[in-house]
Amino acid sequence: MAESTVAEVMDELAALEDPKVRAVNEKHGDDHGVNLTKLRAVAKRLKTQQELAQQLWATGDTAARLLALLICRPKAFERDELDVMLREARTPKVHDWLVNYVVKKNPHAEDLRVAWTADSDPVVASAGWALTTERVAKKPEGLDLSGLLDVIEAEMKDAPDRLQWAMNPCLAQIGIEHAEYRARAIGIGERLRVLEDYPTPPNCTSPFAPIWISEMVRRQSEK
Repeated sequence: MAESTVAEVMDELAALEDPKVRAVNEKHGDDHGVNLTKLRAVAKRLKTQQELAQQLWATGDTAARLLALLICRPKAFERDELDVMLREARTPKVHDWLVNYVVKKNPHAEDLRVAWTADSDPVVASAGWALTTERVAKKPEGLDLSGLLDVIEAEMKDAPDRLQWAMNPCLAQIGIEHAEYRARAIGIGERLRVLEDYPTPPNCTSPFAPIWISEMVRRQSEK
C-alpha cells in the first residue's frame, strides 16, 4: 500500500472524531473519539488488507489500531509479532479486539495462551485468561480445570482489575460448562465475593459468578 493510502485513512478517521464519543470512551480508558459503527463501515469498505493493517497499527493511534484489527488477516501474524502487539495495546478496547478478533483465530493462540497466563504483567496475563476462558467453553480437553480453580481461588480476589475481570469469566465458564466442578465454582465465587455488588442493568445477568452460573445453567435446562 502506498503511504498516501495510510494518510487518507488517517484523515478519514480524523474527520469521524466526535468529542462526545471521546469523552465517553476516555471514562473507560480508551483514547479515541470514533463511533465504532462508523469505524466498522470504514473497515467494510476497505475489506481485508494486511499490509495496510500493519501500517495503521504502526501509527500508534487507537482508532487506527482498531481499524487495523478489523481489516487484517488474523492467521498472517507470527507468534512474536502478536506478543509485541499485545504489549503495545494498552487501551482496553484495542487489547480486547486484538485477543478476540485476531489472536483467537491465529494458529499460535494456544502457545500464547500458556505464555501470557504466566506473565508477570497483569494486563498481559489477562489476555491469557481470556484465551483460557475460550478453551474452557469450546475445547476443554487437556485443561487442568481443578488447577485453574486453585489459581482463581488463591489469586482472583486481590488481582488488579483487568486481571480480575479476565479470571472471573473463567470461573463462571467452568461452573456453567462443567457440572462436576459447578458446586466448587459457585463456592469459590461465594467466598471471594468478587463483583458481588457490581451494578447490573435490568434484564442483564450479574457478573457475580454464583448468580451468573446459576442463571446460565437455568437457561440451558429450559432449552
